[in-house]
Amino acid sequence: MTNAESGNQDPLNRFFAPEIRAWRGQADIATVFWGYGVLFSCVLAALHVLAYDPEHLLIQQALIVFSALYTVWILVAIWRSATLANSFWGNLAQWLTVAWGLNATFVLIFLQFDLLMRFIQG
Repeated sequence: MTNAESGNQDPLNRFFAPEIRAWRGQADIATVFWGYGVLFSCVLAALHVLAYDPEHLLIQQALIVFSALYTVWILVAIWRSATLANSFWGNLAQWLTVAWGLNATFVLIFLQFDLLMRFIQG
């Protein structure tokens, strides 16, 4: 019997259990795509907008790094979770994940470039 089965998980693993299940592809694709993907991405975008101020360059840099790491996590979670879904919805989610990944990459590159230029200009 593993720690997870015996209920002896540490608090951190218990707290992040749904996210760990999503990473492993063991979560419902709708929850992963719409909840963790779309909804949380909207929250991150709002945080980027709120932090867009010349005095908050460090916060903006932290958000860019966090968003990049989050993007990797959500793309992997969606891709893996899509394999358990109905073939139509699973395939659609995987194609949208490719588009999402390309879009997120370009947005983060442009945000980083803009931040760098604002930092250089003072």
